[in-house]
Amino acid sequence: MSWLGSIFQRNRDLPSSFSTEDEIFGFEVEQRAYLKQLAIEICINFIARTVAQSDFRIMQNKNRIRDNWDYLLNVRPNTDSSASDFWQDAIYKLIHEQEVLIILNDSDDLLIADSFIREERAVYPDTFKNVTVKEFTFMRSFSMEEVIYLTYNNEKLSRFMNGMFEDFTQLFSRMVESSMFANQVRATAGIESTQKLDEESLGKLQNFIDRMFKSFRKNAFAIVPKLKGFEYDEITDGSNGGRSIDEITKVLDKAIEYVAELLGIPSVIVQGSLSDYETALKSYIKFTYNPLLKKISDELNAKLLDKKEYQLGKHIEIVGIQVKSVTENAEAVDKLVASGAYTRNEVREKFGDERVDDPELDKYVITKNYQTVEGGETNESKTTV
Repeated sequence: MSWLGSIFQRNRDLPSSFSTEDEIFGFEVEQRAYLKQLAIEICINFIARTVAQSDFRIMQNKNRIRDNWDYLLNVRPNTDSSASDFWQDAIYKLIHEQEVLIILNDSDDLLIADSFIREERAVYPDTFKNVTVKEFTFMRSFSMEEVIYLTYNNEKLSRFMNGMFEDFTQLFSRMVESSMFANQVRATAGIESTQKLDEESLGKLQNFIDRMFKSFRKNAFAIVPKLKGFEYDEITDGSNGGRSIDEITKVLDKAIEYVAELLGIPSVIVQGSLSDYETALKSYIKFTYNPLLKKISDELNAKLLDKKEYQLGKHIEIVGIQVKSVTENAEAVDKLVASGAYTRNEVREKFGDERVDDPELDKYVITKNYQTVEGGETNESKTTV
């Protein structure tokens, strides 16, 4: 018997069903967990992309060293990824999982571990075992001294994701279901009472309904033919159709805004608003981006250099995105040099450029009288920044 026959049977049973007062019908709203994942993806990927644009420089006495580590950190960390992809994946994993482990294999490739077991010790360095990269698990263990290990602790973000975000998900899911219900095409189909309610008639009605359903799903507009003996009445209610679309978007934007703020990203940057964009970008770089770069550079200095090398002036610095533009701040640059406060090489460093190997650019110059601080005359062309 088709489904319509079972409905008729239930209709005959209705009086007995209504006699039980504690029976009610409910429809469970599907939980749309992708709202949580979408908010996380947008915000974390924003940070990861900005860090991926950074330049890792190994410096010795203010001069950059182009060695194997410079190549690994800036060009090709391993055979399968570029430096930008590598650091984007590393930062994403760091924030999403609150830790990331980077190892150097026997082929001098930097690899991001997918999983590992950390054994903590009180006196000796911690060790990492069962380190797995993709589908390969290293049989050996790695000491803390020979790996790059970063942690990211954000208790507010964790509590929000594990608790309050469930409310957002439920609200978002209910609004989507409500909007879909408001825009749903509903209709009734029936058979004239003069027809027999045998399996043949019910089968024809079922086939008729199935064809209508397929037509409504595939086409924006559909015409339902009138058949003798079959009735089709559409129930329309356009009073609230589509009215909640803007409200759904607002809930999504608010969820992204909360996650962004917990990660230290001004929401206007993530949402693409031009209002106070420059101020927001400065805030992001100062309070979120630079501290993250400091965390990475501290770990690289500790693991890639020994104590003696660092004491002799060798260090790793990370130059990231800059709000400051040389052309936009040309007047300020001129004043810094003209007053003798900074050398031209020092100004270059402040704007993220490398020093130039020219002794003249390391002199403090007062450009007003075209003379050095010691009072010696200089060539006018050499005082131009």
